[in-house]
Amino acid sequence: MEPLLKGLLGNDIITYVIMAFVPLLWVVPYALFAVWLERKVSAHMQDRLGPMRVGGWHGWAQTIADILKLIQKEDIVPAAADKKLHFLAPFVVFIGSYAAFATIPFSSAYVGSNLNIGLFYIVAVSSLVVVGILMAGWGSNNKWSLFGAIRSAAQIISYEIPTALALLVAVMLTGSLSLQEITKYQDGGMQNWILFGGPASLPGKFLLMPFTFVSFIILFVASLAETNRTPFDIPEAESELVAGYHTEYSGMKFALFFLAEYANMFAVSAIAATLFLGGWTSPFGSFLGGPIWGVFWFLSKGMFFVFVQMWLRWTLPRMRVDQLMYISWKVLTPWAFACVLGVGFYLVM
Repeated sequence: MEPLLKGLLGNDIITYVIMAFVPLLWVVPYALFAVWLERKVSAHMQDRLGPMRVGGWHGWAQTIADILKLIQKEDIVPAAADKKLHFLAPFVVFIGSYAAFATIPFSSAYVGSNLNIGLFYIVAVSSLVVVGILMAGWGSNNKWSLFGAIRSAAQIISYEIPTALALLVAVMLTGSLSLQEITKYQDGGMQNWILFGGPASLPGKFLLMPFTFVSFIILFVASLAETNRTPFDIPEAESELVAGYHTEYSGMKFALFFLAEYANMFAVSAIAATLFLGGWTSPFGSFLGGPIWGVFWFLSKGMFFVFVQMWLRWTLPRMRVDQLMYISWKVLTPWAFACVLGVGFYLVM
């Protein structure tokens, strides 16, 4: 896509601005739809209807009405808050979430930046979210906000370790940190997905399947903690911390936190789908392939895991802090390390 835009526009700066803007055309409508979908998923799981009055079919315009309301709300800043940190925090959180989309390949024809260290870049840039959350908690000058921010920072930093180890399994098999190259490695149908051990031509592929499958489960569970989703939503535990780190936020600043959360949900889902489920490749090989179908398959896989995250939110209870840390350090990390050793042993042998 980048060479095409350069040819049409003849200006590198304009081309890069357009390339950076394109994911926003997906993130904003997706976030509006995801908020509505989450309300509907929760409603139907509880045998009720959810929002019905605003908009036509099943209240589809409810989230549009909500965002219009948030835009018009007064921006309230506590008198004792650190105003600079309080103002910057939601933007830092959103930038950390949005920057990850730069290297996520939506199809064979579109990836913002096909970095050869794309996966490493995502792990690094996503750390900005922790900085923004700590800024929000400290800048609000509210003990509940600070508790929520410290919980979130401890949680995200802890779960980055099993996440990185699970990512390493796909990197070891493909020999690349480029998400586009990892996707191409799995082209040819679902029998070639890393989730099932990799390409069918790989000798002794069945030996890899337990390690790759467990790595995928570890990555998905850790991603729930990275995005503060149930059962790992203790940074926003309403019963204990009011609303956590965004207690003192209102209006569009509050909306930015929500936008970042839902953008993060899709980003981690897209990364899991790219590394283990073939990304934009068709599950049926060359049938229904190509760049246009690639976007469809990529978004379908990503949205499926977003739905699973919503499903889990309304199914599982919230964990205690000690349980959350136990799962990270004594369950996921040892198993992820075992998967790395298993794949490494396979590759050496």
